[in-house]
Amino acid sequence: MERMVRRYTTDEDQVIDILNNGFLRVFKKIDTFKFEGSLEGWIRKLIFHSVSDYFKVKKRDVKFLLYDEAPEVAQKASTNLYFEDLMKFVNELPDKHHQVFHLYAIEGFIHREIGQQLGMSENTSKWYLSEARKILQKKIDQYYSMNRYAK
Repeated sequence: MERMVRRYTTDEDQVIDILNNGFLRVFKKIDTFKFEGSLEGWIRKLIFHSVSDYFKVKKRDVKFLLYDEAPEVAQKASTNLYFEDLMKFVNELPDKHHQVFHLYAIEGFIHREIGQQLGMSENTSKWYLSEARKILQKKIDQYYSMNRYAK
């Protein structure tokens, strides 16, 4: 879970706060787990909500690095977009692209694991991630160009 949280922040205090709040949420809601899926997935979902809540409360920009190979786009995204905006873009991805991106960038799975989960090869998973990043880059560029004069 720590690896997932570190995808959103590198600040050690923030990581600890988010994980503490997330696991407190897990322990408070453990009686609501219905054994209709993996416990790990359910916990990941609650931790992810803790990440979201943390940045909503703090009203800070999220350094959500979508593009390992394009740091200027990541910089643009982290300074002008909020977490909710980025997640809206992620949720608008086509189904397979969204699944692969979510498993890789948010939940921290590697391509081999994603391929096994979704019944595809490791290389197909890499392709879907690459295409998802391209789509997200276009959405961020459009958002940036539409909003740069709104300040």
